[in-house]
Amino acid sequence: MFRFAHPEYLYLLFILPLLLVFYIYALTWKKRALRKYGSPALLRTLMPEASLKRQYLKFWLLLGAICVMIFVIAGPQFGSKLETVKRQGVEIMICLDVSNSMLAEDVAPNRLEKSKQMLSRLTDGFVNDKVGLIVFAGDAFTQIPITSDYISARMFLSSIHPSMVSSQGTAIGAAINLALRSFTPNETTEKTIILITDGENHEDDAIGAATKAAEKGIKVNIVGMGQPQGAPIPVGMGNNFLKDRDGQVVITRLNEQMCQEIAAAGKGIYVRADNTNSALKALQNEIEKMNKSEVDSHVYSEYDEQFQTLAWIVLFLLIAEFFTLDRKNRIFRKVKLFS
Repeated sequence: MFRFAHPEYLYLLFILPLLLVFYIYALTWKKRALRKYGSPALLRTLMPEASLKRQYLKFWLLLGAICVMIFVIAGPQFGSKLETVKRQGVEIMICLDVSNSMLAEDVAPNRLEKSKQMLSRLTDGFVNDKVGLIVFAGDAFTQIPITSDYISARMFLSSIHPSMVSSQGTAIGAAINLALRSFTPNETTEKTIILITDGENHEDDAIGAATKAAEKGIKVNIVGMGQPQGAPIPVGMGNNFLKDRDGQVVITRLNEQMCQEIAAAGKGIYVRADNTNSALKALQNEIEKMNKSEVDSHVYSEYDEQFQTLAWIVLFLLIAEFFTLDRKNRIFRKVKLFS
């Protein structure tokens, strides 16, 4: 398995097109400046040792060295040993409501951003557990299959937005049913579902889905996001809010009773999120109560550094660039390698 130890350095590759554009601009400016002194044909006779092709070669050698050096500092590695690691953990499927009502700001900064912040902190406490993510509005979709790769999970989490689900609504039952199908078939591993929603626009049999989960020994824990008194839904920039057909501002309210009924059917807990960490702590306590069981996970435990060859290439390119002169060597003027 191939990987980069420091993939963030690969963003430096974006400077290569900028260097190329700058070089083209510099050449153009230089040609314009020379034309002020006379025609190019006449100037070539006055500068017989000048070699434009050598200048091109020096630039491409230097650009190639910079490119390869970026790969060197990114740390290319190959996995040299594959082994099975026994881990003690649980499986957690997170169902996150991304309907437009989750943009309401009765929880700072808004319901959706508060949910993402809470989930990011929740995954920070995972060690050997497996986690998956489902987003839902009018329908439910798997965003992250069950995995122990928490870095990727947090990366996908940051990109979640209501626009990723085209059909609006709150299909809680569909999300729970999809979560039940997303767990691994390992029957010895304890599993749970964490559902974060404001409970509005309930469209399907969420209580029936939660009951089915409880029958399989999977608890459904609910986090109610928002306030019962509600808040308007921001639209676009400024103080614009979603309005109904009569032109009245729509107020979205936390359906706390619905959330409590789903949690009761799923034999889990219900907790309302606010501007404190009470909901996060409640979820962490529930996960701590779960029985950790053995989970098999294949990982590449050892990686060999593979930068040495690339470093030699960088050295060769830099030496070649250093010994390539801007003008023809008088001793080898008759040698037409670059003509």
